[in-house]
Amino acid sequence: MRRSIGALAAAIYTASAAAQPGFVERPEVQSFIAEMAARHGFVARELEQLFGRARFDPDVIRLITPKPQGERSWQAYRANFLNERRIRAGEDFWSRNAAPLAQAEARFGVPPEVIVAIIGIETEFGRNTGTFRVVDALATLAFDYPTRAEFFRSQLEEFLLFVREDGRDVLGIKGSYAGAMGIPQFMPGSYRRFAVDFDDDGSRDLLASEADAIGSVANFLKEHGWARGESIAFPASVEGDAYRAFVDGGVTPRYRADALRAAGVTFSSEAAPDTKCVLIELESPNASPDHYVGLHNFYVLTRYNRSSFYATAVLELAYEIQARRDKR
Repeated sequence: MRRSIGALAAAIYTASAAAQPGFVERPEVQSFIAEMAARHGFVARELEQLFGRARFDPDVIRLITPKPQGERSWQAYRANFLNERRIRAGEDFWSRNAAPLAQAEARFGVPPEVIVAIIGIETEFGRNTGTFRVVDALATLAFDYPTRAEFFRSQLEEFLLFVREDGRDVLGIKGSYAGAMGIPQFMPGSYRRFAVDFDDDGSRDLLASEADAIGSVANFLKEHGWARGESIAFPASVEGDAYRAFVDGGVTPRYRADALRAAGVTFSSEAAPDTKCVLIELESPNASPDHYVGLHNFYVLTRYNRSSFYATAVLELAYEIQARRDKR
């Protein structure tokens, strides 16, 4: 039985019949519409109306295209997030959400400072949740970004399912240039799989509920293997050249701690000799790189954003907010 997309249809049919041409005439979009109708019972005409209004956005392609390796700077990246405004806002966010943060730690095992830091980096605690229409961003990436078209096509599918399930206005939801949504910036697939109703109001509202965002971030990390009570990473120093053999650009802990130490890497003795580690090198132009030794929970942080810069910024912001709070 074919089902209406609900809020989607309402948004579409209030639009002018003379909508500007969009993606709808493209064969790959027509194929996607047919698949959505067959697989999920969407009404093809409604999706055609939607894709007639969706727009290619060149800024999406520009922003998602990775910078050349030499242009990346850890110091510049760090400065975007480790600043007084964000640390102070993190203190305030923690104070007004102390109860759900404590509940999230008890239920999922994720420390409050980590949850707070992630939300702080993602949207500055809900202040900047994105200005791109999600349907435009995802359609642009699904049909005009071949490098990751399959992934973004799946996220476009998840987005349309989310809209139908939650009765949302498909054209009204805004997010990041990659299609991430809400206070914790969940991609549509993550929203559907990992969002939780943490304020017990009967809905999983990551667009407006800080409590739901807190619980959902913690649930996401737990479901990706977060180890309760374990360390994340340790600052490290290096000596000589032997350590270079362990700088592989990855984030998976696969080297023994004693092997790193034998190669001239100095870090906390808390890591036992057989602890699996990864050596993280954070480079900046015209500056010596910083180093961390990442453990399993560091890898888990990179499931949220697959970047060693990101995971390290979470770690350092979490430390700064916790330290500031401890001084009260």
